[in-house]
Amino acid sequence: MAARPTVNVRGIDGAASGSLPLPAVFNAPIRPDVVQAIHSNLAKNKRQPYAVASNAGHQTSAESWGTGRAVARIPRVGGGGTHRSGQAAFGNMARGGHMFAPTRVWRRWFIKTNQTQRRYATASALAATALPALVLARGHRVEEIEEVPLIVSNEIESFTKTKQAIAALKALNAYDDVIKVSNSRKIRAGIGKLRNRRHTQRRGPLVIYNQDNGIVKAFRNLPGVEIASVHSLNLLQLAPGGHLGRFVIWTEDAFKQLDKIFGTYESASEVKKGFHLPSAKITMPDVTRLINSDEIQSVVRPAGPKQTKRPFTQKKNPLRNRGVLFRLNPYAQASIRRKLREQAQRRAGKLKKNTKTPRTATSEAFFEQLFAP
Repeated sequence: MAARPTVNVRGIDGAASGSLPLPAVFNAPIRPDVVQAIHSNLAKNKRQPYAVASNAGHQTSAESWGTGRAVARIPRVGGGGTHRSGQAAFGNMARGGHMFAPTRVWRRWFIKTNQTQRRYATASALAATALPALVLARGHRVEEIEEVPLIVSNEIESFTKTKQAIAALKALNAYDDVIKVSNSRKIRAGIGKLRNRRHTQRRGPLVIYNQDNGIVKAFRNLPGVEIASVHSLNLLQLAPGGHLGRFVIWTEDAFKQLDKIFGTYESASEVKKGFHLPSAKITMPDVTRLINSDEIQSVVRPAGPKQTKRPFTQKKNPLRNRGVLFRLNPYAQASIRRKLREQAQRRAGKLKKNTKTPRTATSEAFFEQLFAP
């Protein structure tokens, strides 16, 4: 995005009516690992605690029969006259008993996430919305759109009718994504059909506005389309499922607010106290291209005095090539010579010991006597 510092602003008819400078937040590093971790924590805060009843499995008056009656010592229901009398109770192995380690409402349902980490993930998710490759990879139908991010004039914020919103999306070539969502509506597989979540469907465009003059009412009934204020951006909407590349439609005023909300690399944010845009660890993410560049390879394998380009020379292993080893470690030659001298001395000492009673001569004489005629 740094190579394209301006973005066109389009009217509700789809024609370009001006341009805006690209906010600095779109140059933030894209970190899928950070976004995935923060999204996982934030999504847990929408859960509702559940647990089994505290007295589940203990609604009978049971008592163990003890030993001596040739039955297990599990508590058993008293009384008589029914099948239930004498049956095991209470235990998790018994029919009608409690479950093992019953769920409790005081489980750690909600996770606290650091504010700076949440802001980092939001900035990263915003930067990913400006890359067409990530938007397409996420499944959005943006093939007919001329550029992303897609910015629309402020006139769209005053829409109050759904038919106005549909006409604007068709003029912007963004309605294909809504049709994709409508066609993806399916009945959920599983017991969730009985729990007020019968259908599933994909996500469509995210419309971000600055001031609600009716835009929420106009877009809220379109399938898959979500609306959000630029002053309360949510990572769960910018990266649903923790996956980067949400298709975002901006209003002109909302796009202008980004430098004020997230700040630039020269100034801090005016809204988020103490927040500075994160900087990338490396400016060139293509590590393979870096390693194979002439600047690095000329140092790894330097060219000869008469060669302008680095030659294709064979790399030699210093553990196998003595010449390369001695250049890297001048002491290696003296060390090898010392080891050879020590080996020669040990060999000479062994020969002196074996001259008295050589084992080979003794064994040969023994076999001659053994096989003598």
